[in-house]
Amino acid sequence: MKTIGLIGGMSWESTQIYYRLMNQKVRDELGGLHSAKLILYSVDFAEIEALQQRGAWQAAGEILATAACAVESAGADVVVLCTNTMHKVAPQIEQAISTPFLHIADATANVLKKGGVTRVGLLGTAFTMEQAFYRSRLEEQGIEVVIPDDRQRARIHTVIFNELCRGEIKAASKAAYLEVVASLAARGAQGVILGCTEIGLLIQSTDTDVRLFDTTAIHAEQAVQYALGRF
Repeated sequence: MKTIGLIGGMSWESTQIYYRLMNQKVRDELGGLHSAKLILYSVDFAEIEALQQRGAWQAAGEILATAACAVESAGADVVVLCTNTMHKVAPQIEQAISTPFLHIADATANVLKKGGVTRVGLLGTAFTMEQAFYRSRLEEQGIEVVIPDDRQRARIHTVIFNELCRGEIKAASKAAYLEVVASLAARGAQGVILGCTEIGLLIQSTDTDVRLFDTTAIHAEQAVQYALGRF
């Protein structure tokens, strides 16, 4: 089994889900007392979030590239960045290491294509929904991306940072998210990407008839398949 290097802490609320899902998947695949071989570098999210707000992406990328080098040096055979938004700086990370880097948007695109999805809604931080770094990765693979309107995007972003990243789950926010999901489906989306690793804490596939694609689960699954030599 290969060793997976995790760059987490953005937020730790979702990083712990990665840890749980990867270990559960390895146990399910191998049985017995097997668990995943993992190396975790968890950053201080307050530092990263402050750089996001200032648009200091280069500086944020340097922090994460340093983290990637650390897990590589510690023996990671593959690197996983446990956040959607910070894949904006994925090129910096990839340039800093020789170890394979599993991009979350590519993992998601693979699942969408296998499911026959060509038009998909996207929920995430304002950075992920509005900037090109994530959407273009999907569009290059023939997947049209639909994003919520201005008011909806503002609400989604606020809930992520002010609630989900703090471990707060509120019924009103869940209802608001499900309303956005329904509106995206009404606009022709064949499914909706939960494009922030915390959103799965708030809504799940059992909450709606619309197909939801949880990037945390998708990314964790791909990493385990890689570690087991099946990807």
